[in-house]
Amino acid sequence: MKLLTQEQITAFKKFIDSHNSFIVAGHKEPDGDCVASSLGIARLLKAFGKNYCILNAGPFKRTEIRPYEKYFTSVLPKSFQKAEDAAVIIVDCSELSRLGDADPIITRLDTYILDHHKTAECSGNAIVDPTSPAAACIVQQLYEALVGPLDKETADILFFGLSTDTGFFRFLDTNSAEVFMAASRLVAAGANPRSTYDEITGGKPWSTRKLLGTMLDKAERYYGGKLIITTENLEDTRRMGSEGRDSDSLYQLLLAVEGVEAVVFVREETDKTCTLGFRSRNEVDVSSIASVFGGGGHKNASGALTEGTPGSLIPKIKEEFCKFFK
Repeated sequence: MKLLTQEQITAFKKFIDSHNSFIVAGHKEPDGDCVASSLGIARLLKAFGKNYCILNAGPFKRTEIRPYEKYFTSVLPKSFQKAEDAAVIIVDCSELSRLGDADPIITRLDTYILDHHKTAECSGNAIVDPTSPAAACIVQQLYEALVGPLDKETADILFFGLSTDTGFFRFLDTNSAEVFMAASRLVAAGANPRSTYDEITGGKPWSTRKLLGTMLDKAERYYGGKLIITTENLEDTRRMGSEGRDSDSLYQLLLAVEGVEAVVFVREETDKTCTLGFRSRNEVDVSSIASVFGGGGHKNASGALTEGTPGSLIPKIKEEFCKFFK
């Protein structure tokens, strides 16, 4: 992870000083890092006495983030619709399209982007660092540089975001010394690794365990076992429900199979669209494949929402993986 430069920190502080009201926005269907980085920036703004609202289109599907939903709004408050000096800070995302049905007012406001995705494309006011394992890491550096030592509540939420996007540090490699030093400061400020792990992994509905069994049963191997693809169709969703899905456990189980290099999860959203989840080990860059289907993300974890059915999409997905598994 690269540390923020003084120039980046100064530019962000200048942006904060230039406005009195802020809309903090993250991508739709938020995950733990999106939630944590949004709340972290909100606490930074609060320290500077700024007005803010935290906007997210939702839905808050994941079990671990539901307790935080009460801090967010899906509709821009009237006071911010009329605020002449309002600005937008977008976290864990760089595209307005990923915000969902964002209020058109947002597109006209001064905007700053804080993101860590490899496929992020933006210009102007932005800190985009693909070497950062989580947007929460960027927020932590800004908070420490501009506000000072972390309080326990801020440390708790930022550790939650960091733990979410690193798979509780499983996805980090040898270039992660700065990440662990940042994590140690969060723990020193009061973040509890054990309770955070329980928060992320516990409380799953029984139906999600049954659904995992169904998806494991449907899994098929390709390219001599290097690629695994599984599906969830509309009938599966009808039987098992859509609450508290636990695709992270699915990826973890399938990536642990001997010889596997990549896993793809194809989930039917409607009879004409599917969500695609891509995970990989080591050198397989699934963000390049996700981009083919209109998505993006990280080298080893990406996603997309695209038109098509599992039957029509799986052959195309297999074809894209030819570049890695010839």
